[in-house]
Parts: sequence; structure tokens; C-alpha cells
Amino acid sequence: MKKLLIPLILLAVIAFALYNWGVGFNNTAVSLQENATKTWGDVENSYQRRNDLIGNLVKTVQGAADFERGTLTDVIEARAKATSTTIDPSNITPEQMTAFNQAQGGLTSALSKLMVVVERYPELKANQNFLELQSQLEGTENRINVARDRFNKAVQPYNQHIKTFPNSLLAGWFGFDGMEYFQAEAGAESAPDVDFDFK
Repeated sequence: MKKLLIPLILLAVIAFALYNWGVGFNNTAVSLQENATKTWGDVENSYQRRNDLIGNLVKTVQGAADFERGTLTDVIEARAKATSTTIDPSNITPEQMTAFNQAQGGLTSALSKLMVVVERYPELKANQNFLELQSQLEGTENRINVARDRFNKAVQPYNQHIKTFPNSLLAGWFGFDGMEYFQAEAGAESAPDVDFDFK
């Protein structure tokens, strides 16, 4: 009887240890994944704020006599594409991230061209509403950079948790996949500057 009891106790201890490991892994992964998902929401909120400001900026610019319609059309179309490109934060794929980056990069490029064209319109450069929108856009660009950085910082511990051994053994079994980092669009390091300082 004692010979049978010792292996049973040993099996129970091993089973309990494996159960605790599985529960601990799962709960930590869920917590880290939720944090990363929440920070992605902050990224999207920052981009949404920019899109809203651009809409107001376009309305202000449209009021200028003889403003170049092609430039405005480019901004409006790029804004529509950027707002229609969404990502499921619980399943961010490289393809989704690339499409999102391209759409947002297209909007940034169109907005840069708009700001350059505005230089030729002194009445716009003197318009208080326009100047305020420019200032808010500049602040929003900074918010976007901060939000993207925070997202990457939230993704790193999640990815590390599910990819390190022995946790990697449980990750697939529990359905946890790595999350994509937010990366700058190719060529972003040489993107044109937007000059918000019209004096």
C-alpha cells in the first residue's frame, strides 16, 4: 500500500505544479495581451484625433479663394483611405500593420503637400482658425509618436512572455500568438518635414 501511495502523491504534486504553471502562464499572457490591445486603442485614438483635425483644416482651406483643388482632393482621398484601414487589435498581422502604415503615410504625405501649398496664400497664413488647427496638428503628431512608442513597449513583454521557453510550449496550446510591433513605413526616415511655423 505504501509503495502505491508514494507514486500517487508524486503524480499529484507534479499535476498540481503543471496546473499552476499553466494557470500562471495563461493569466499573465492574458494580462499582457490586454495591456497591448489597450495601448493599440490609444494609437488609434491619436490617429482619429488627427483625422478629425484634418477634416476641420480642409474645411478652413476650402474657404480660400482659388485654392488648388487637386491638393485638397489628395488630402481628402488620403484621409478617407486612412480612416477605412483598421486593425483588429487582438489579431494584428504583418499585412494589416503594413496596410495601416501605408494609409497613414499617404495621409501624412498629402498633408505635407497641403502645408507647402498654403505658403502661397497669405490670407490662410493669417487665419487664426487655420493657425490654431496647425498647432493642434503638430501636437497630435507628437501624441501619435508617443502612443506608437507605448504600444511597442506593451507588445515587447507580451511577446517575450509567450516566446520564451518553456512558455512557448503552452502559447500555441492556449492560442496565444505574437503581436506585431509598430514599425515606421519604409523610407520614413527621409520623409519631408511639415513646416508648421508660418511667420
